[in-house]
Amino acid sequence: MASIRELHQQLIQKERSAVEVTQETLDLIQAVEPKLHSFLQVTADYALTQAQQVDAKIAAGEAIGLLAGIPIAIKDNICTKGIRTTCASRILENFVPPYEATVTQKLLDADTVMVGKTNLDEFAMGGSTENSAFQRTANPWDISRVPGGSSGGSAAAVAGGECVVSIGSDTGGSIRQPASFCGIVGMKPTYGLVSRYGLVAFASSLDQIGPFGRSVEDAAILLGAIAGHDPKDSTSLKVDIPDYSQFLIPDLKGKKIGVIQETFGEGLSPDVEKSVRAAIQQLKDLGAEIIDISCPRFRYGIAAYYIIAPSEASANLARYDGVKYGARAENADNLMEMYTRTRAEGFGAEVKRRIMIGTYTLSAGYYDAYYLKAQKVRTLMKQDFEEAFQKVDILVTPTAPSTAFKAGDKSADPLSMYLIDLMTIPVNLAGLPGISIPCGFDANGLPIGLQLIGNVLREDQVFQAAYAYEQSTTWHQKTPEINLK
Repeated sequence: MASIRELHQQLIQKERSAVEVTQETLDLIQAVEPKLHSFLQVTADYALTQAQQVDAKIAAGEAIGLLAGIPIAIKDNICTKGIRTTCASRILENFVPPYEATVTQKLLDADTVMVGKTNLDEFAMGGSTENSAFQRTANPWDISRVPGGSSGGSAAAVAGGECVVSIGSDTGGSIRQPASFCGIVGMKPTYGLVSRYGLVAFASSLDQIGPFGRSVEDAAILLGAIAGHDPKDSTSLKVDIPDYSQFLIPDLKGKKIGVIQETFGEGLSPDVEKSVRAAIQQLKDLGAEIIDISCPRFRYGIAAYYIIAPSEASANLARYDGVKYGARAENADNLMEMYTRTRAEGFGAEVKRRIMIGTYTLSAGYYDAYYLKAQKVRTLMKQDFEEAFQKVDILVTPTAPSTAFKAGDKSADPLSMYLIDLMTIPVNLAGLPGISIPCGFDANGLPIGLQLIGNVLREDQVFQAAYAYEQSTTWHQKTPEINLK
């Protein structure tokens, strides 16, 4: 699959039409979906109509933007007007939003072509896309393994060539971790840079929408299109959005890059450590000064997150009661029975687990001991990052402690699954931008990700460092071969 810029040139020079590009993409989806299961819904007619509109603009001599006619997939927890949005949950199985999310409206305005809605862990709760109520998505590099999560469908769709770019959401690593597992680029922007209006809430103080792409440039172009202030989102930042592609220069001279020492050691796969250490050396060879950094509270991220996130989820998911929209239990004798049966039948095991944890930690007598203390730890973690960024421009860690694991390996052990997000969660707790880029492969031929973390609103520096590394290596050029037999 060509890049955004390459496809744009082909379209404006009339070497290919947007309909041809879209039809080829839909044909590929049809071929590989029986293996990958990336999509919960393929919107073929909708996509072809959008492509026809782009071709009409080109035929009329109108100028088109970089994203016009580009096939894109949207994670199915982002509302699309008139198109089913399920959050991979039975409770929203037939929900059709009456409004458009700000992000998807911006993409419509940019004339992108939406080829479908992608699979995820139910309500974005999980790290493997095995918690979907409808299907399990496979990793394109090895279909017996998971693609990561919760945005596993969006990551697998890009890695498998089913779209050029895609949109995911990241609450504790749900863009960066699947990007690492699938060998592509995934970016979590600064909290508030991209509107959350129309994103079905999991943990409102942590959720952030971001891009997937095969290259840093594609991710940068897509982020530029979806970022910006939105009066419909009270947490949206009023900041100017630059052209992120102007920061893509393959030079790191004068940059200081900090290596977080707490992310190396016990629990880190030897193959991952070897590749990440080699990547750090490569950054040094590109002119960066490498500095060891300690973020002592980094290790408390998991504990703080699994109090804060379920607490916010418990409040956010209370709206699914069978009254206004979504599924409703049949033949209930009274209101309370209808509430309880609707939730019992509609929510999956992981969602129920997190609602129960969150409700417990917010309950009288436990709020101060758990939720309040977790928020204090979050503040201390932010202070660690602030101190680190007084010394360096960028921080670097492995994206995940291991490569993609086999489907079912962690299903019976939720705590083991939670630890997969060890490296990514602190970035969400601090509201920082982070990117995962490919930096190697393990002994089984599975991709390894390098995480680069920037200070608040320093996406420019994150993209520059990521691009410089990417252009000096060939990891991003490798693509999986999917056996269609």
